[in-house]
Amino acid sequence: MANLIENDKMFYTPFEPKVQNRFILQVDGVPSFIMKKCSRPQIECGEVVLDHINLIRKVKGKCKWGDITMTLYDPIVPSGAQSVMEWIRTAHESVTGRDGYADFYKKDFDIFVLGPVGDKIENWKVRGAYIKTAQFGDLDWATETQVEIQLTLAVDFCVLEY
Repeated sequence: MANLIENDKMFYTPFEPKVQNRFILQVDGVPSFIMKKCSRPQIECGEVVLDHINLIRKVKGKCKWGDITMTLYDPIVPSGAQSVMEWIRTAHESVTGRDGYADFYKKDFDIFVLGPVGDKIENWKVRGAYIKTAQFGDLDWATETQVEIQLTLAVDFCVLEY
């Protein structure tokens, strides 16, 4: 007769899950306390198909880091919209039509996941991020909800440090 539970300790191993509401986002020029929501990095690797007689082989192609989305609160002071617009202006100035150098508009930032006592248990280092889209939220006389800003950031690469 087969033993259904080969390792009885697998049911009694204590663990502490990471939870979504414990994080700090540190982006230069944007106050951390207005960051409401952030997606974690994602990567997609392409494939190269090698044809040979009557079969194919596949090998890994180029890898691409996906966009990171953020939701920010837009307080009166400091203005979240103003912080975002200052970052956008380093890439494109609407009044003059001038575009900036990548060295000015690309930013590096960190996403810290926190443990239950506030310790940093995970650190994503995001490199070469710039604002791809910015939505400054809706205004509506029928509601009393806070205004939020939605950002989509294109990134060069990410590193999970710990």
